Amino acid sequence: MTSDMAIHMETVSAPTNIACIKYWGKASIEHNTPINSSNSWTLSQTDLRAVTTASASSSFTHDRLWLNGVEELDASKNKRFRACVDEIQSNACDKVDAEGNVIVSQEEWQGMKVHISSYNTFPTAAGLASSAAGYAALVYALAQLFGTNELYPGWFSTIARQGSGSACRSMHGGFVAWRMGSDPMNHGRDSLAVPIVDETYWPEIRALILVVSDAKKDTSSTTGMSTSVATSELLSHRAQHVVPKRIVELETAVLARDFENFGRLTMMDSNQFH
Repeated sequence: MTSDMAIHMETVSAPTNIACIKYWGKASIEHNTPINSSNSWTLSQTDLRAVTTASASSSFTHDRLWLNGVEELDASKNKRFRACVDEIQSNACDKVDAEGNVIVSQEEWQGMKVHISSYNTFPTAAGLASSAAGYAALVYALAQLFGTNELYPGWFSTIARQGSGSACRSMHGGFVAWRMGSDPMNHGRDSLAVPIVDETYWPEIRALILVVSDAKKDTSSTTGMSTSVATSELLSHRAQHVVPKRIVELETAVLARDFENFGRLTMMDSNQFH
């Protein structure tokens, strides 16, 4: 069994992703589910990644979070942070050594607080999906720390989604789809990320990112989505009648490595927001 002063620690990194068919608008604010499905390319971690260290100890007095070296005060009360920590920790498993001896029991994990330290290798909150990388890294770091196993395929992505919607897509490499789900009354259980092809499938694909400003954006994505849902008559039409067909067409283009149609559909979707 573990010492009361022992500190258990895991460090992981997670990538960001760039949407092709975009998610814009929440079906449920409570469960952070979208009004439409989406898909994206996960970018290489060579340049863009979130690096997160998750620590747990009985000696910690409360949950704490540091982002890029600065502590986020009252993070332990943040709904999104809590959703990720609580769900992973509540499903913790016994930690055993090579001989099968229990080092930390399930019950002991439940009595511990966590300290999370995370940093990004790229501008934060500047439009490069830093929250996607950050929450994907948080969920995976906690899962590694607590030895938590997925309850069903894609479960980890549903937890990351509660932190930041597009974080569910950063749980996979390559080209990834976020299926919006069809059961809003079941906590978004089926609103999850599904890998379409891995990162080796279309090696010629490249993303060119030009940072014209690394300042934090004036309007958060959550605020922008809420405003759009409340004021745009076209947004619901897009979600219901445009996106479903476009999702299928773009995924077909990726599977066929058809760059002409891939580029055309991606730009059509982007241009609808400008």
